[in-house]
Amino acid sequence: MAPIARSYLYVPADREKLLAKAHLRGADALILDLEDAVTPANKEVARTSAAAHLADPRPGQLWVRVNSDRAAEDIAAVASPALAGVWVPKAEPELLAAVDVALGAAERRLGLPDRTFQVIALIETARGVLDVARVATSPRVLRLGLGEADLAGELGLQPGPDGAELAPIRSQVVVASAAAGITAPVGPVETVLGDAVRLAASTRALLRQGFRARTAVHPDQLATINEVFTPSAAEIEAARGVLAALAEAERQGTGIATQANGQMLDRAVVRAAAEVLDRAAGMGDHPGPPS
Repeated sequence: MAPIARSYLYVPADREKLLAKAHLRGADALILDLEDAVTPANKEVARTSAAAHLADPRPGQLWVRVNSDRAAEDIAAVASPALAGVWVPKAEPELLAAVDVALGAAERRLGLPDRTFQVIALIETARGVLDVARVATSPRVLRLGLGEADLAGELGLQPGPDGAELAPIRSQVVVASAAAGITAPVGPVETVLGDAVRLAASTRALLRQGFRARTAVHPDQLATINEVFTPSAAEIEAARGVLAALAEAERQGTGIATQANGQMLDRAVVRAAAEVLDRAAGMGDHPGPPS
């Protein structure tokens, strides 16, 4: 299985020049977009272009965002051994069941093992929010994503810069992911471009709220996203210290340990430290930013 990504870059699938260079931009994974980034008149062109790109892939994880109203047709057109899986917009249980069938048919046609293709399910509708626990446990779902622009439009919300209006829904997505035992979710796009301070602040907020990745619509967003979701050297050192202190306490049979700063170490603290080290362990598998 491919390493878990911190950053996913949307690339319009009908823009062949952008596709050709996208793997050099520093994203952990690319999303060849057949949906919002493509005009209705260019949908067939996008399918053809995405299929050609997947037939002669560049390095890195390659995903395709399909159209919710033509998911089976999109999957049949682009399925390839190079495909990691599909992003499903407006994800709801019934749609995900149909996507599972379509991906299974593609695997059999290509002679690939069952469940080769995975799914990232985008929560973008009120029904998706209400059914988020079922979405998270649907077949093939690796992790959830959150499409806040579409969701805010349906709900009539007017989110501010800190996204506080959508915080309860963010929490539902994080809880559903943890309960289902799937990878921590992917945060929404920062739609304000060219504001590095805002991007860093909003990405750090997502990290605190339980997200471990984010989508991007411009390559300039990738370095910040990758940095925020990569544990720092200080965080890694502190996490190792937690585990070492606990190991020493268990060796001595005390059961409870304290760090040098007097913090009591319980299982919750240890679990958080282990999560930091797990994330750090996967960073070496990701391509670095372009030099």
